[in-house]
Amino acid sequence: MAFCEKCGTKLAEGAKFCEACGKATTSNNTTNNYAPNSNPASNNYAPNPNPAPNNYYYEAAPAAKVSTWDGGVLETVVASIVASLICSFTCGIGAPWAICYMMKFVVSHAVIDGKRMTFDGTGMQLFGNWIKWFLLTIITCGIYSFWVIPRLYKWVASHIHAQN
Repeated sequence: MAFCEKCGTKLAEGAKFCEACGKATTSNNTTNNYAPNSNPASNNYAPNPNPAPNNYYYEAAPAAKVSTWDGGVLETVVASIVASLICSFTCGIGAPWAICYMMKFVVSHAVIDGKRMTFDGTGMQLFGNWIKWFLLTIITCGIYSFWVIPRLYKWVASHIHAQN
């Protein structure tokens, strides 16, 4: 059993890099004799009082929390083109649907602390806000436009949830 020398994450057999922090493992890293979450240079590891060859006492490591995005280049390009086409063919009226389409794509590929994320917002829900924000921007001669992006981010964030 091998652990990353930087973050203490359990390494897969023969791994060249740590999946959690990306640190390169040593070339002969089939086992490492250090306790998880300890740096060998800091002397935070304790040898077993009854040692067998190459055995050390391992302190309990906290569960590794993995956060990643697993989307690919091709599917990202395709999703971006589809969202652009939605906006183009509707002369911008379909922007809320394009935004929701992209958010569903991006969020569905996000894993935070080991939990896959979901986005449940719809274009029709966003459209109501979109019209309100558009009218307020016109009434204030564009001044309200500075508040539109933060409001949009707030709306998007309120529709992102972790799957159980």
